[in-house]
Amino acid sequence: MNIYKKIILFLFLLVSTTSFSNQTKLFSAGVPSLAPMLENVTPAVVNIYTISETEERSQYIDDPFLRKFFNIPGQQKTKKRNRSGLGSGVIINSKKGYIITNNHVIAKAKDIKVRLSDGREFKATLVGADPASDIAVIKITPKKLTSLKFANSEKLRVGDFVVAIGNPFGIGQTVTSGIVSALGRSGLGIEAYEDFIQTDASINPGNSGGALVNLKGELVGINTAIIGSKGVSGSVGIGLAIPVNMALDITDQLIKYGKVQRGYLGVSAQDLTEDLSKAFGIKSNNGAIITNVQKDSPADNAGIKVGDVVIKINSKLIKNAFAMRNAIGLLKLGSVISMEINRKGKVFSTNVKIIAPKVTQRSEIKINPRLEGIVFGEITNNMPEYGKVNGLKIIKINKNSLAFSVGIRINDIILSVNNIPVQKITDLEIVAGRNDSEIVVHVQRGNRTAFILLK
Repeated sequence: MNIYKKIILFLFLLVSTTSFSNQTKLFSAGVPSLAPMLENVTPAVVNIYTISETEERSQYIDDPFLRKFFNIPGQQKTKKRNRSGLGSGVIINSKKGYIITNNHVIAKAKDIKVRLSDGREFKATLVGADPASDIAVIKITPKKLTSLKFANSEKLRVGDFVVAIGNPFGIGQTVTSGIVSALGRSGLGIEAYEDFIQTDASINPGNSGGALVNLKGELVGINTAIIGSKGVSGSVGIGLAIPVNMALDITDQLIKYGKVQRGYLGVSAQDLTEDLSKAFGIKSNNGAIITNVQKDSPADNAGIKVGDVVIKINSKLIKNAFAMRNAIGLLKLGSVISMEINRKGKVFSTNVKIIAPKVTQRSEIKINPRLEGIVFGEITNNMPEYGKVNGLKIIKINKNSLAFSVGIRINDIILSVNNIPVQKITDLEIVAGRNDSEIVVHVQRGNRTAFILLK
Protein backbone atom coordinates (compact mmCIF):
# COMPACT_ATOMS: atom_id res chain seq x y z
CA MET A 1 0.00 0.00 0.00
CA ASN A 2 1.59 3.30 -1.04
CA ILE A 3 1.76 6.36 1.18
CA TYR A 4 -1.12 8.12 -0.62
CA LYS A 5 -3.48 5.23 0.05
CA LYS A 6 -2.36 5.07 3.67
CA ILE A 7 -3.17 8.74 4.15
CA ILE A 8 -6.61 8.35 2.57
CA LEU A 9 -7.33 5.28 4.74
CA PHE A 10 -6.16 7.10 7.87
CA LEU A 11 -8.34 10.13 7.19
CA PHE A 12 -11.29 7.90 6.40
CA LEU A 13 -10.90 6.21 9.79
CA LEU A 14 -10.70 9.61 11.49
CA VAL A 15 -13.99 10.60 9.93
CA SER A 16 -15.68 7.28 10.66
CA THR A 17 -14.92 7.52 14.40
CA THR A 18 -16.89 10.73 14.90
CA SER A 19 -20.58 11.52 14.98
CA PHE A 20 -22.33 12.79 11.85
CA SER A 21 -22.32 16.35 13.17
CA ASN A 22 -18.59 16.18 13.78
CA GLN A 23 -17.97 14.52 10.41
CA THR A 24 -19.08 17.65 8.61
CA LYS A 25 -16.52 19.63 10.61
CA LEU A 26 -13.74 17.32 9.43
CA PHE A 27 -14.27 18.37 5.84
CA SER A 28 -12.63 21.47 4.40
CA ALA A 29 -13.14 22.34 0.73
CA GLY A 30 -14.66 18.90 0.19
CA VAL A 31 -11.74 16.83 1.60
CA PRO A 32 -11.21 15.26 5.05
CA SER A 33 -9.32 17.65 7.32
CA LEU A 34 -8.52 18.26 10.97
CA ALA A 35 -8.10 21.97 10.26
CA PRO A 36 -11.50 23.10 11.64
CA MET A 37 -10.79 21.47 15.00
CA LEU A 38 -7.20 22.70 15.11
CA GLU A 39 -8.23 26.28 14.37
CA ASN A 40 -10.01 26.26 17.73
CA VAL A 41 -7.27 24.40 19.59
CA THR A 42 -3.89 25.75 18.47
CA PRO A 43 -4.39 29.27 19.97
CA ALA A 44 -4.36 27.58 23.41
CA VAL A 45 -0.96 25.93 22.86
CA VAL A 46 2.05 28.18 23.44
CA ASN A 47 5.78 28.13 22.81
CA ILE A 48 7.97 28.62 25.89
CA TYR A 49 11.48 30.05 25.83
CA THR A 50 13.66 30.18 28.94
CA ILE A 51 16.96 31.65 30.05
CA SER A 52 18.80 29.96 32.92
CA GLU A 53 22.18 30.66 34.48
CA THR A 54 24.77 27.88 34.57
CA GLU A 55 28.31 27.67 35.84
CA GLU A 56 31.15 26.39 33.68
CA ARG A 57 34.42 25.31 35.22
CA SER A 58 37.63 26.28 33.52
CA GLN A 59 40.38 23.69 33.07
CA TYR A 60 43.41 23.97 35.29
CA ILE A 61 46.87 22.44 35.53
CA ASP A 62 47.36 20.04 38.42
CA ASP A 63 51.17 20.01 38.46
CA PRO A 64 52.41 22.39 41.23
CA PHE A 65 55.53 23.45 39.30
CA LEU A 66 53.60 24.34 36.14
CA ARG A 67 50.95 26.16 38.16
CA LYS A 68 53.62 28.30 39.79
CA PHE A 69 55.49 28.82 36.49
CA PHE A 70 52.39 29.97 34.63
CA ASN A 71 50.92 31.71 37.70
CA ILE A 72 47.81 29.50 37.50
CA PRO A 73 45.73 29.05 40.68
CA GLY A 74 45.25 25.54 41.97
CA GLN A 75 41.49 25.89 42.27
CA GLN A 76 39.18 25.67 39.28
CA LYS A 77 37.50 28.89 38.27
CA THR A 78 33.84 29.03 37.45
CA LYS A 79 32.22 31.28 34.89
CA LYS A 80 28.52 32.01 34.82
CA ARG A 81 26.83 31.74 31.45
CA ASN A 82 23.27 32.12 30.26
CA ARG A 83 21.68 29.04 28.74
CA SER A 84 18.55 29.08 26.62
CA GLY A 85 15.85 26.43 26.64
CA LEU A 86 12.59 25.78 24.88
CA GLY A 87 9.37 23.86 25.30
CA SER A 88 5.61 24.12 25.03
CA GLY A 89 2.65 24.82 27.25
CA VAL A 90 -1.15 24.76 27.35
CA ILE A 91 -3.41 27.60 28.49
CA ILE A 92 -5.82 26.07 30.99
CA ASN A 93 -7.43 29.25 32.31
CA SER A 94 -7.85 32.11 29.82
CA LYS A 95 -9.22 34.54 32.42
CA LYS A 96 -6.34 34.20 34.89
CA GLY A 97 -3.60 33.37 32.39
CA TYR A 98 -2.58 30.00 33.86
CA ILE A 99 -0.45 27.77 31.63
CA ILE A 100 0.49 24.17 32.38
CA THR A 101 3.84 22.79 31.20
CA ASN A 102 6.55 20.36 32.31
CA ASN A 103 8.78 21.14 35.27
CA HIS A 104 11.88 20.29 33.27
CA VAL A 105 10.97 23.01 30.75
CA ILE A 106 11.19 25.81 33.31
CA ALA A 107 13.47 24.31 36.02
CA LYS A 108 16.07 26.83 37.25
CA ALA A 109 14.93 29.41 34.67
CA LYS A 110 15.50 33.04 35.61
CA ASP A 111 13.50 34.32 32.67
CA ILE A 112 10.44 32.68 31.05
CA LYS A 113 8.91 33.97 27.83
CA VAL A 114 5.67 32.76 26.26
CA ARG A 115 4.83 33.17 22.58
CA LEU A 116 1.25 32.65 21.39
CA SER A 117 0.28 31.21 18.02
CA ASP A 118 -0.70 34.71 16.85
CA GLY A 119 2.84 35.99 17.51
CA ARG A 120 2.16 37.87 20.75
CA GLU A 121 4.79 37.47 23.48
CA PHE A 122 4.46 37.68 27.27
CA LYS A 123 6.85 37.43 30.17
CA ALA A 124 5.69 34.63 32.47
CA THR A 125 6.02 34.10 36.20
CA LEU A 126 6.28 30.73 37.94
CA VAL A 127 3.22 29.79 40.02
CA GLY A 128 4.46 26.41 41.23
CA ALA A 129 6.27 23.25 40.16
CA ASP A 130 6.28 19.58 41.11
CA PRO A 131 9.49 17.77 40.04
CA ALA A 132 8.13 14.39 41.15
CA SER A 133 5.42 14.43 38.48
CA ASP A 134 7.19 16.88 36.13
CA ILE A 135 4.28 19.33 36.14
CA ALA A 136 4.60 23.11 36.48
CA VAL A 137 2.24 26.09 36.21
CA ILE A 138 3.26 29.51 34.91
CA LYS A 139 1.19 32.67 34.55
CA ILE A 140 0.93 35.46 31.97
CA THR A 141 -1.17 38.63 31.87
CA PRO A 142 -4.52 37.58 30.38
CA LYS A 143 -5.31 39.45 27.17
CA LYS A 144 -7.82 37.73 24.89
CA LEU A 145 -6.48 34.25 25.58
CA THR A 146 -7.91 30.90 24.49
CA SER A 147 -8.00 27.89 26.79
CA LEU A 148 -8.72 24.23 26.12
CA LYS A 149 -11.60 22.08 27.26
CA PHE A 150 -10.66 18.96 29.22
CA ALA A 151 -11.50 15.37 28.41
CA ASN A 152 -11.77 12.62 31.03
CA SER A 153 -8.52 10.71 30.53
CA GLU A 154 -9.97 7.77 32.50
CA LYS A 155 -12.23 7.12 29.51
CA LEU A 156 -9.37 7.11 27.00
CA ARG A 157 -8.94 3.81 25.14
CA VAL A 158 -6.11 2.19 23.26
CA GLY A 159 -6.75 2.93 19.59
CA ASP A 160 -8.33 6.36 20.13
CA PHE A 161 -7.04 8.98 17.68
CA VAL A 162 -5.01 11.82 19.19
CA VAL A 163 -3.17 14.91 17.96
CA ALA A 164 0.05 16.29 19.50
CA ILE A 165 0.71 20.04 19.35
CA GLY A 166 3.95 21.70 20.38
CA ASN A 167 7.20 23.42 19.46
CA PRO A 168 9.63 20.65 18.37
CA PHE A 169 13.27 21.75 18.12
CA GLY A 170 12.07 25.35 18.44
CA ILE A 171 10.95 25.54 14.80
CA GLY A 172 7.48 26.80 15.73
CA GLN A 173 4.07 25.34 16.43
CA THR A 174 3.70 21.90 14.86
CA VAL A 175 0.85 19.39 14.72
CA THR A 176 1.26 15.60 14.45
CA SER A 177 -1.33 12.83 14.69
CA GLY A 178 -1.53 9.20 15.77
CA ILE A 179 -3.34 6.89 18.14
CA VAL A 180 -3.19 5.94 21.79
CA SER A 181 -0.72 3.04 21.75
CA ALA A 182 -0.97 2.09 25.43
CA LEU A 183 -2.27 3.36 28.77
CA GLY A 184 -0.88 3.33 32.30
CA ARG A 185 2.79 3.11 31.34
CA SER A 186 4.87 3.18 34.54
CA GLY A 187 8.16 1.94 35.96
CA LEU A 188 10.13 3.63 33.16
CA GLY A 189 12.36 5.62 35.51
CA ILE A 190 11.51 8.93 33.83
CA GLU A 191 9.59 10.49 36.72
CA ALA A 192 8.93 9.58 40.32
CA TYR A 193 5.20 9.28 39.60
CA GLU A 194 4.32 7.70 36.26
CA ASP A 195 0.99 6.84 34.66
CA PHE A 196 1.78 7.74 31.05
CA ILE A 197 -0.36 7.69 27.92
CA GLN A 198 1.75 6.19 25.13
CA THR A 199 1.19 7.44 21.59
CA ASP A 200 2.79 7.08 18.16
CA ALA A 201 2.02 10.72 17.32
CA SER A 202 5.43 12.24 16.60
CA ILE A 203 6.83 13.93 19.73
CA ASN A 204 10.30 15.50 19.70
CA PRO A 205 12.47 17.71 21.95
CA GLY A 206 10.60 20.98 22.40
CA ASN A 207 7.21 19.27 22.44
CA SER A 208 7.49 18.91 26.23
CA GLY A 209 4.57 20.59 27.96
CA GLY A 210 2.47 20.69 24.80
CA ALA A 211 -1.03 19.37 24.26
CA LEU A 212 -2.28 15.92 23.37
CA VAL A 213 -5.90 16.32 22.26
CA ASN A 214 -8.67 14.07 20.97
CA LEU A 215 -10.64 14.65 17.76
CA LYS A 216 -13.06 16.91 19.65
CA GLY A 217 -10.17 19.23 20.50
CA GLU A 218 -10.28 18.31 24.19
CA LEU A 219 -7.07 18.03 26.20
CA VAL A 220 -6.31 14.41 27.13
CA GLY A 221 -2.66 14.71 28.13
CA ILE A 222 0.50 16.81 28.50
CA ASN A 223 3.30 15.66 26.19
CA THR A 224 6.30 14.92 28.38
CA ALA A 225 8.89 12.47 27.06
CA ILE A 226 9.97 10.13 24.29
CA ILE A 227 11.63 6.76 24.31
CA GLY A 228 14.21 6.36 21.55
CA SER A 229 17.04 4.14 20.48
CA LYS A 230 20.69 4.90 21.17
CA GLY A 231 22.01 7.74 19.05
CA VAL A 232 18.53 8.87 17.98
CA SER A 233 17.44 12.25 19.36
CA GLY A 234 14.02 12.43 17.70
CA SER A 235 10.79 10.46 17.67
CA VAL A 236 10.74 6.76 16.90
CA GLY A 237 7.03 6.40 17.52
CA ILE A 238 6.99 6.06 21.32
CA GLY A 239 5.80 9.30 22.89
CA LEU A 240 4.59 9.69 26.47
CA ALA A 241 2.05 12.11 27.91
CA ILE A 242 0.80 12.75 31.45
CA PRO A 243 -2.97 12.09 31.62
CA VAL A 244 -4.95 15.31 31.96
CA ASN A 245 -6.81 14.08 35.07
CA MET A 246 -3.50 13.55 36.89
CA ALA A 247 -2.08 16.84 35.58
CA LEU A 248 -5.10 18.85 36.72
CA ASP A 249 -5.06 17.31 40.21
CA ILE A 250 -1.46 18.47 40.56
CA THR A 251 -2.19 21.83 38.94
CA ASP A 252 -4.95 22.57 41.45
CA GLN A 253 -2.47 22.20 44.32
CA LEU A 254 0.25 24.19 42.57
CA ILE A 255 -2.13 27.11 42.04
CA LYS A 256 -3.43 26.94 45.60
CA TYR A 257 -0.21 26.21 47.53
CA GLY A 258 2.66 26.69 45.06
CA LYS A 259 3.64 23.07 45.58
CA VAL A 260 2.10 19.63 45.95
CA GLN A 261 1.29 18.71 49.53
CA ARG A 262 1.62 14.95 49.45
CA GLY A 263 0.94 12.78 52.42
CA TYR A 264 2.33 9.40 53.29
CA LEU A 265 1.01 6.00 54.24
CA GLY A 266 4.10 4.78 56.08
CA VAL A 267 4.78 1.51 54.27
CA SER A 268 7.23 -0.09 51.88
CA ALA A 269 6.04 -2.59 49.28
CA GLN A 270 7.20 -4.88 46.50
CA ASP A 271 5.54 -6.48 43.48
CA LEU A 272 3.48 -9.64 43.84
CA THR A 273 5.15 -12.23 41.61
CA GLU A 274 3.68 -15.55 40.50
CA ASP A 275 5.77 -17.49 43.03
CA LEU A 276 4.88 -15.12 45.85
CA SER A 277 1.18 -15.23 44.99
CA LYS A 278 1.27 -19.01 45.42
CA ALA A 279 3.12 -18.68 48.71
CA PHE A 280 0.57 -16.15 49.98
CA GLY A 281 -2.38 -18.19 48.75
CA ILE A 282 -3.54 -15.58 46.24
CA LYS A 283 -4.90 -16.61 42.85
CA SER A 284 -4.01 -13.34 41.09
CA ASN A 285 -0.57 -11.86 40.33
CA ASN A 286 -1.91 -8.34 40.80
CA GLY A 287 -1.08 -6.59 44.04
CA ALA A 288 1.65 -5.13 46.24
CA ILE A 289 3.14 -6.91 49.25
CA ILE A 290 3.78 -4.79 52.35
CA THR A 291 7.41 -5.31 53.38
CA ASN A 292 7.67 -2.67 56.11
CA VAL A 293 5.28 -0.63 58.25
CA GLN A 294 6.55 2.46 60.06
CA LYS A 295 5.59 2.68 63.70
CA ASP A 296 2.76 5.12 64.48
CA SER A 297 2.22 5.78 60.76
CA PRO A 298 -1.28 5.94 59.22
CA ALA A 299 -0.84 2.36 57.99
CA ASP A 300 0.23 1.17 61.45
CA ASN A 301 -2.72 2.90 63.09
CA ALA A 302 -5.07 1.29 60.53
CA GLY A 303 -3.79 -2.18 61.43
CA ILE A 304 -1.86 -2.91 58.24
CA LYS A 305 0.87 -5.52 58.77
CA VAL A 306 3.96 -6.79 57.00
CA GLY A 307 2.93 -9.55 54.59
CA ASP A 308 -0.43 -7.99 53.75
CA VAL A 309 -1.15 -7.77 50.03
CA VAL A 310 -2.83 -4.57 48.83
CA ILE A 311 -5.35 -5.48 46.12
CA LYS A 312 -7.34 -2.27 45.67
CA ILE A 313 -7.22 1.38 46.71
CA ASN A 314 -10.49 3.31 46.43
CA SER A 315 -11.93 0.41 44.39
CA LYS A 316 -9.13 0.72 41.81
CA LEU A 317 -7.12 -2.44 41.13
CA ILE A 318 -3.48 -2.22 42.24
CA LYS A 319 -1.28 -4.08 39.75
CA ASN A 320 2.07 -3.67 41.50
CA ALA A 321 4.07 -1.68 44.06
CA PHE A 322 4.62 1.18 41.62
CA ALA A 323 0.88 1.50 41.05
CA MET A 324 0.33 1.61 44.81
CA ARG A 325 2.89 4.38 45.26
CA ASN A 326 1.24 6.34 42.44
CA ALA A 327 -2.19 5.91 43.99
CA ILE A 328 -1.01 7.16 47.39
CA GLY A 329 1.34 9.89 46.16
CA LEU A 330 -1.28 11.57 43.99
CA LEU A 331 -3.80 11.91 46.82
CA LYS A 332 -4.32 15.15 48.69
CA LEU A 333 -3.52 15.55 52.38
CA GLY A 334 -6.40 14.60 54.59
CA SER A 335 -7.84 12.13 52.08
CA VAL A 336 -9.41 9.01 53.56
CA ILE A 337 -8.78 6.00 51.35
CA SER A 338 -10.34 2.57 51.30
CA MET A 339 -7.80 -0.25 51.01
CA GLU A 340 -8.71 -3.83 50.14
CA ILE A 341 -6.23 -6.20 51.77
CA ASN A 342 -5.54 -9.91 51.37
CA ARG A 343 -4.08 -11.32 54.59
CA LYS A 344 -3.22 -15.00 54.45
CA GLY A 345 -6.01 -15.69 51.98
CA LYS A 346 -8.67 -13.63 53.76
CA VAL A 347 -9.82 -10.38 52.11
CA PHE A 348 -10.95 -7.37 54.15
CA SER A 349 -11.20 -3.60 53.77
CA THR A 350 -9.83 -0.82 55.95
CA ASN A 351 -9.88 2.97 55.82
CA VAL A 352 -6.67 5.00 56.16
CA LYS A 353 -6.29 8.78 56.47
CA ILE A 354 -3.39 10.28 54.54
CA ILE A 355 -1.46 12.77 56.69
CA ALA A 356 1.59 14.99 56.24
CA PRO A 357 5.02 13.46 56.88
CA LYS A 358 6.94 14.83 59.82
CA VAL A 359 9.85 17.05 58.81
CA THR A 360 12.80 17.77 61.06
CA GLN A 361 13.46 21.49 61.35
CA ARG A 362 17.08 22.41 60.57
CA SER A 363 17.85 26.10 60.41
CA GLU A 364 21.63 25.92 60.68
CA ILE A 365 22.25 24.47 57.21
CA LYS A 366 20.40 24.51 53.91
CA ILE A 367 19.95 20.80 53.26
CA ASN A 368 16.90 18.61 53.15
CA PRO A 369 16.38 16.37 56.22
CA ARG A 370 15.77 13.45 53.84
CA LEU A 371 19.48 13.55 52.95
CA GLU A 372 20.64 13.06 56.53
CA GLY A 373 23.16 10.28 57.01
CA ILE A 374 24.95 10.85 53.69
CA VAL A 375 28.48 12.15 53.22
CA PHE A 376 28.85 13.66 49.75
CA GLY A 377 32.04 14.30 47.83
CA GLU A 378 32.73 16.31 44.69
CA ILE A 379 34.22 14.36 41.78
CA THR A 380 37.91 15.30 41.50
CA ASN A 381 40.60 14.37 39.00
CA ASN A 382 41.89 11.55 41.20
CA MET A 383 38.58 9.68 40.93
CA PRO A 384 37.76 7.18 38.14
CA GLU A 385 34.51 9.07 37.42
CA TYR A 386 36.37 12.32 36.64
CA GLY A 387 35.61 13.57 33.13
CA LYS A 388 33.03 10.81 32.58
CA VAL A 389 30.12 11.94 34.72
CA ASN A 390 28.96 15.14 36.41
CA GLY A 391 27.49 14.80 39.87
CA LEU A 392 28.18 14.21 43.55
CA LYS A 393 29.62 10.93 44.86
CA ILE A 394 28.31 9.13 47.93
CA ILE A 395 31.37 8.76 50.19
CA LYS A 396 29.62 7.38 53.27
CA ILE A 397 26.03 6.51 54.12
CA ASN A 398 24.39 5.58 57.39
CA LYS A 399 22.59 2.23 57.16
CA ASN A 400 19.78 3.65 59.30
CA SER A 401 19.22 6.61 56.95
CA LEU A 402 16.20 7.09 54.69
CA ALA A 403 18.46 7.13 51.63
CA PHE A 404 19.91 3.72 52.49
CA SER A 405 16.45 2.25 53.07
CA VAL A 406 15.38 3.17 49.51
CA GLY A 407 18.49 1.65 47.93
CA ILE A 408 21.12 4.40 47.73
CA ARG A 409 24.64 3.06 48.40
CA ILE A 410 28.29 4.10 48.74
CA ASN A 411 29.89 5.13 45.41
CA ASP A 412 26.54 5.98 43.83
CA ILE A 413 26.58 9.25 41.89
CA ILE A 414 23.82 11.80 42.47
CA LEU A 415 23.26 13.44 39.08
CA SER A 416 20.43 15.78 40.03
CA VAL A 417 18.03 16.72 42.79
CA ASN A 418 14.50 17.71 41.78
CA ASN A 419 15.61 17.60 38.14
CA ILE A 420 18.33 20.20 38.78
CA PRO A 421 21.92 19.02 38.06
CA VAL A 422 24.35 19.04 41.00
CA GLN A 423 28.14 19.05 40.82
CA LYS A 424 29.21 20.92 43.95
CA ILE A 425 28.20 20.61 47.60
CA THR A 426 26.81 24.15 47.42
CA ASP A 427 24.57 23.08 44.52
CA LEU A 428 23.14 20.37 46.73
CA GLU A 429 22.45 22.73 49.59
CA ILE A 430 20.63 25.19 47.33
CA VAL A 431 18.40 22.82 45.33
CA ALA A 432 17.66 20.49 48.24
CA GLY A 433 16.79 23.15 50.76
CA ARG A 434 13.87 22.66 53.14
CA ASN A 435 10.97 20.97 51.34
CA ASP A 436 7.72 20.01 53.03
CA SER A 437 6.75 17.25 50.63
CA GLU A 438 9.58 15.25 49.03
CA ILE A 439 12.62 15.31 46.81
CA VAL A 440 13.57 13.29 43.73
CA VAL A 441 17.19 12.28 43.24
CA HIS A 442 18.62 10.96 39.97
CA VAL A 443 21.15 8.26 40.86
CA GLN A 444 23.78 6.58 38.69
CA ARG A 445 25.36 3.25 39.56
CA GLY A 446 27.75 1.90 36.96
CA ASN A 447 26.04 2.28 33.59
CA ARG A 448 22.52 2.38 35.03
CA THR A 449 20.50 5.35 36.31
CA ALA A 450 17.23 5.66 38.19
CA PHE A 451 15.02 8.30 39.79
CA ILE A 452 14.49 7.69 43.52
CA LEU A 453 11.86 9.44 45.60
CA LEU A 454 12.73 10.43 49.18
CA LYS A 455 9.65 11.17 51.28
